[in-house]
Amino acid sequence: MLKMLLRRTTIVALLILVQLGILVATILHLSNHYVYVYAAFTLISVVVALVIVLRRDNPSYKIAWLLLVLGLPIFGGLFYLLFGGHRISRKLKKSMNRSHEVSKNQLKQVPGAVEYMEAREASVARQSQYIQSRSGFPAWQNTRVRYFPTGEDKFRSLLQDLQKAEHYIFLEYFIIAPGKMWDSILQILEEKAAQGVDVRVIYDDIGSGYTLPDYYEYTLRKKGIKCHVFNPFRPVVSVLANNRDHRKIVVIDGHTGYTGGINLADEYINQKERFGHWKDTAVRLQGEAVWNLTVMFLQAWSGLAGQESDYKKFRPHANHPEAFEGEGVVQPYGDSPLDEETVGENVYLNIISRAKRYVWICTPYLIIDNEMMTALCLAAKNGVDVRIITPGVPDKWYVHMVTQAHYAQLVEAGVKIWEYTPGFIHAKSFVCDDSIATVGTVNLDYRSLYLHFECGVWMYNTPCIADIRRDYLETLEKCTPIPADYGRDMPLTKRLVRDFLRLFAPLM
Repeated sequence: MLKMLLRRTTIVALLILVQLGILVATILHLSNHYVYVYAAFTLISVVVALVIVLRRDNPSYKIAWLLLVLGLPIFGGLFYLLFGGHRISRKLKKSMNRSHEVSKNQLKQVPGAVEYMEAREASVARQSQYIQSRSGFPAWQNTRVRYFPTGEDKFRSLLQDLQKAEHYIFLEYFIIAPGKMWDSILQILEEKAAQGVDVRVIYDDIGSGYTLPDYYEYTLRKKGIKCHVFNPFRPVVSVLANNRDHRKIVVIDGHTGYTGGINLADEYINQKERFGHWKDTAVRLQGEAVWNLTVMFLQAWSGLAGQESDYKKFRPHANHPEAFEGEGVVQPYGDSPLDEETVGENVYLNIISRAKRYVWICTPYLIIDNEMMTALCLAAKNGVDVRIITPGVPDKWYVHMVTQAHYAQLVEAGVKIWEYTPGFIHAKSFVCDDSIATVGTVNLDYRSLYLHFECGVWMYNTPCIADIRRDYLETLEKCTPIPADYGRDMPLTKRLVRDFLRLFAPLM
């Protein structure tokens, strides 16, 4: 406990709480002694409420803030100015936008993939074109995809590929934690760096705040590993701490890449039990589509390092002159709060709205806005087989209550929901009509959809889609179905707490 209290993350959080306490005490003192101060803060809240109404934010997000602002007129407006909106640090936004602008010329759509989709299903081609136009990442052929139904499977494959690296290794992760998984990877990274391989690591400061030693980037640099920390947690009251790097990316020599829900910590490979059995998924790409993941990583690296990268030497064929093989279309994509486009959510909405027979979903959190709720319910009412698997053992009780708060409306519309009985399901995957799937880092919650840097892989007609479907059916055998009358006999107190949490879910 003492060690945790002395961590930099804890000290920074305490300093922020102290600042908030002083701010609240000062406002209360001034408001109690000076009527015009009370009137001024109330006026600020009224003006802020009007601003919230006029913003283009999601209605659920606006309603939550309006209730807070109008319910606490002295503090509400000021709190919104400090924590509201989807602002990102000016310095980070400027550097990231610059690196994204420089990389635009590296992400041109080559002929073949779009024509392949248009010849088969025009609606599928439109989904792909949306991703390309809004996220900037094109679709590719000539890429093999391997699906991993567990973290253990991905871990074994990743170690083998890391051992084969000859030129460079890029890793970008939300959570890194010492243990069997990270220690095994770190040993290889250290050996490769000593051999002259360009090894780079990005980790999120809050995601890894309690798992890694303080200032761990210096430890890695001493081992010859280049490292940057994403959006360092500062002891200042600000909304900017909300923007996290939630991506999980590995790129090896430009021709092999990984992504999915699996972080570099032992619970993800069930070497450490936290919430029962941990069920997670990932994909391995080999071929031309890896280029999207490479550019995604280099965009972040250039933004954090403040210097541009030589993209040419990192292309897939730079270290793999032979032709790649693969069936179907593969399109890794990124999403971020740098723009007003919720690419991660819209990829999901496009899959749901165009589903003809079924759409099956895995998600650790089901904290959805009205658009997603409407899409899921409408698809089910139209006869589409809509299934959702959520955790049976939650990682956060209050988040799970909000997840369960959405069950009744969904099951009444015909959506089938199961909870993963053995433990916690952390997978973020969609599979649809045996032809479309996506696996990535994007949760069905407000943070992933609006605040975080995320990524995923959209696929069409790739052989691994059959593996994703098979794994889903096998996972259902370990799940408990949610009954159609869910929540009707729930105690009133629990229902009120659940609905209250759901109301303010966009602010969590």
